[in-house]
Amino acid sequence: MSHTLKCSGICDAVEFIKSPDGVCLHGREGKWIVRPVEYKHGRQKKGKEDELQLCAQAICLEEMLCCGISDGDLFYGQPHRRTQVVFTKELRGQVYKAFDEMGTYAQKGYTPGVKRTKACESCSLKNLCMPELEEVDKVNDYILRYLEDV
Repeated sequence: MSHTLKCSGICDAVEFIKSPDGVCLHGREGKWIVRPVEYKHGRQKKGKEDELQLCAQAICLEEMLCCGISDGDLFYGQPHRRTQVVFTKELRGQVYKAFDEMGTYAQKGYTPGVKRTKACESCSLKNLCMPELEEVDKVNDYILRYLEDV
């Protein structure tokens, strides 16, 4: 959960690695480095969406655990290995910019249109987003057609 980003979510996995440079965890001896890990079924994408998601998770964890997180991992089903993601200033800036934009949309009550792609089929948000509704007639168009027929 992040008060700064105004979001919450669920990480696929968070690793805690014992290290003198880490943070204290309630109920645990020693100090621990926090490392988020996100699992993806397919291959690495051309875009930055997976890296942005992982970075947003790190920002949430940083606020929750009062620590800094420098990097995390994306595990892709193909080629079945981890890819390290460093949470640079630029990547963090993109995350904040995206969440600011989403917050502005929410305040205005505006839902941006969805461009259905092949990736929609394997998206975990498919049931919430329902991109196929973009292909359905708008209510206003339906009423106008109905009135023309009458």
